[in-house]
Amino acid sequence: MINSDNNLGYRKLLITGSNGFIGNYFINKYKDKYKIKTFSFLKDDFTTFDCRDINVVLYLSALVHQMGGAILEEYEKVNVTQTLKLARKAKECGVKHFIFMSTVKVYGEETTRKYTENSICRPEDEYGKSKFIAEIELKKLEDESFKVSIIRTPIVYGYGVKANIKSLVNLTNKVPLLPFGKIDNIRSMVYIGNLCHLIDELIIQNKAGIFLASDDKPLSTSKFIELIAKNLNKNTYLIKIPFFETLLKSLKPSFHKRLYGSLEVDNTITKEQLNLKNPYSVEDGISYMIKGEQF
Repeated sequence: MINSDNNLGYRKLLITGSNGFIGNYFINKYKDKYKIKTFSFLKDDFTTFDCRDINVVLYLSALVHQMGGAILEEYEKVNVTQTLKLARKAKECGVKHFIFMSTVKVYGEETTRKYTENSICRPEDEYGKSKFIAEIELKKLEDESFKVSIIRTPIVYGYGVKANIKSLVNLTNKVPLLPFGKIDNIRSMVYIGNLCHLIDELIIQNKAGIFLASDDKPLSTSKFIELIAKNLNKNTYLIKIPFFETLLKSLKPSFHKRLYGSLEVDNTITKEQLNLKNPYSVEDGISYMIKGEQF
């Protein structure tokens, strides 16, 4: 923890997207360590907003991947235009460090190759494209007095998670027999506590660059469900049903991709740059996702 007056500047933090999944966790865990101010484009007046007393901006606001689809202009409005609007104002006000939450979707889609910090970016969907555009434009703002840190994350999970993982937890809780046996894919994920630990280290170390967040080991979908069931104290049986995968791919292609596709990241470079060690194992993370974590 930073206590000295000389380091007090590191404690003045502005968070956007503070009511979201990541923002809520970070504030609850680090509220006694940092002096936190929040900003919302939906609720606050940007024209009168003053960030001259801020040293670090943690930008978590985003229009995330929409299962129903959204056009590129909608993604760009939130993920690019608003990001750059705040970043430019922050720089003008003398903010020294801007941390932007991006995504592994900037690399592309599911693949059997491991993505690293240096992998070529070929985003395919509108969400990934908008995040990559924002990354490029933010890096143009960087200079000796304004550092930019970009964090690319795979699926983030934890207590209160929504979307596909929430559906999977609910399904495992209610149905004792599931057709997800012997899925041998490989998926990297990151427990929200490990992600926020990475953010904390970036603030402390004042490091700029591209950083990858990930738990220490990937899981198959079958193993992930088994660990969920274990923490729910459920006797869940996973079986392999002929033609189920083909049927799911036809009826729910996006859901099929997340259940059966592989997406693995290797964040060795990030760990070496920050001398980073994840405080939570995968097993810890899934347990806290089900039961909650006490701060």
